Amino acid sequence: MSTEQLPLDKIMAGDCLKILAGLPDSCADLIVADPPYNIGYKYDRYNDSQKHEDYCAWSGQWMRACQRVLADTGSMYVAIGDDYAAELRIIGREIGLTLRNWLVWHYTFGQNTKNKFARSHIHIFYFVADPKEFTFNDDSVRILSDRQKQYADKRANPAGKIPDDTWVVFPRVCGTFGERAEGPNQLPEALLARIIRASSNPGNLVLDPFCGAGTTATVAAQLDRRYLSIDISAEYVHKARLRVANTLKPTAGYKLDGLSPLEMTELIRLYQENEIPAGRLLAKPHFVALFTEQLNRRLAKCSQTQPAAISPERIALALQCLATKNLLPVLRTDQPSLRSRPR
Repeated sequence: MSTEQLPLDKIMAGDCLKILAGLPDSCADLIVADPPYNIGYKYDRYNDSQKHEDYCAWSGQWMRACQRVLADTGSMYVAIGDDYAAELRIIGREIGLTLRNWLVWHYTFGQNTKNKFARSHIHIFYFVADPKEFTFNDDSVRILSDRQKQYADKRANPAGKIPDDTWVVFPRVCGTFGERAEGPNQLPEALLARIIRASSNPGNLVLDPFCGAGTTATVAAQLDRRYLSIDISAEYVHKARLRVANTLKPTAGYKLDGLSPLEMTELIRLYQENEIPAGRLLAKPHFVALFTEQLNRRLAKCSQTQPAAISPERIALALQCLATKNLLPVLRTDQPSLRSRPR
């Protein structure tokens, strides 16, 4: 299959090993994999209760298949639970991938347990094919630092800081959440947006070998990336295709004060990540200016055409309107127990 024949912007039904085998070498700029965790989850076409050795052997197979199609300057993110995190990290080393970060996504509440501590995190391995040549768009993921938010320290980098390797601002996608799709468990769109903005450029191909609810393809399409997702379940594929189609409709997302749906979505994501309540943010024009600069840098990595810069006045108005309509996410800093505790 030549590069010109790549199934771009497709969600394909089938075994990922077979489909990956039909793709050319080094064709994917970014791979995001959230495989089954082998913890007995009920999928419609996959048995999530494999023997340890069988699951590890299969994990090695699909990771090697992904490594072959990963571009020489590409990145690969793999999400996994506690039970097999060590095994997948070792597989990554064995197949020649370089670990840049062992990320931990700590969601805001875990599942109820009776005889052990509640699990409230997932591991995300950030691998690269080449330790010296890879895409990392730091300006597209920076957030305001504590030096800026709490101390007004002039020594702070005006562009903000790169997030830490423990991600705590993305809540788990529960059944009552607006972005919850039908099908298996899913990672938050905002979390995927951080990964895709950081490790790919507009027009790049983002590959997901375990499509599930279609979050990777959905966010890749929002951010002007090409996408190719795979799932063994025809039902999941059908629902994921509908989800992507709906997110690309002109009326999808928020539209307010002349801002596009993508601009509003990215504004809300940035608000959540910066963790400054709307009242405090709007009361300080300096914060609004910094927030606006960060948003414009992010939006520059969301389109193959250079978007027009948004003014701080428009951002302030949009935040006011969203706050009035209760459309801004609840921040951890909005919780009374966290308001006065420095981080």
